Amino acid sequence: MPKTQIRCPWAEGSPRYADYHDHEWGVPVHDDRVFFEFLLLEGAQAGLSWSTILNKRDGYRAAFAAFDPAKVARFDARRIERLLANEGIVRNRLKVASAVANARAFLATQEEFGTFDRYVWSFVDGGPRQNKWRTLAQVPATTPQSDALSKDLARRGYRFVGSTIIYALMQATGLVNDHLVTCPRWREVQGRGA
Repeated sequence: MPKTQIRCPWAEGSPRYADYHDHEWGVPVHDDRVFFEFLLLEGAQAGLSWSTILNKRDGYRAAFAAFDPAKVARFDARRIERLLANEGIVRNRLKVASAVANARAFLATQEEFGTFDRYVWSFVDGGPRQNKWRTLAQVPATTPQSDALSKDLARRGYRFVGSTIIYALMQATGLVNDHLVTCPRWREVQGRGA
């Protein structure tokens, strides 16, 4: 009889969710382009389900220059209007405009700190926070670290960076390990460190 994979319960909704959980979510990121991708996707997800964004991820990749912040920062009003007609993404004017504004702020952050990676990891003292949750009910929507990062991002001109959105980004990019301790990935992502 085949062994059943035990995952965090939120990942059982679809094969795409399971794949995302098993290969990406919670793995510490140090690639600025990946950070920009999640900043854009988590902002787009606000008020929607993550499955909606996962299903449109390829559309976002194509529409937003493979998540190259330097290219997205150059998008002008005409390009934004074309994006608003693109069915492959969430066609919300504020979210699309925020992606361009965030790309510009992202470049400024890179300029100041050398990398966005160096900047963002400073909010967790340079290494992933290893949580030990046993149930989904224990996992917070925000933390003091996401509050601080959210506030600092907003001060720097980023949009759609509320603390809940930023905590989701921190979970996705491995700044925090929020896999449940009963999930094999909890231990697996620990070995990947900062």
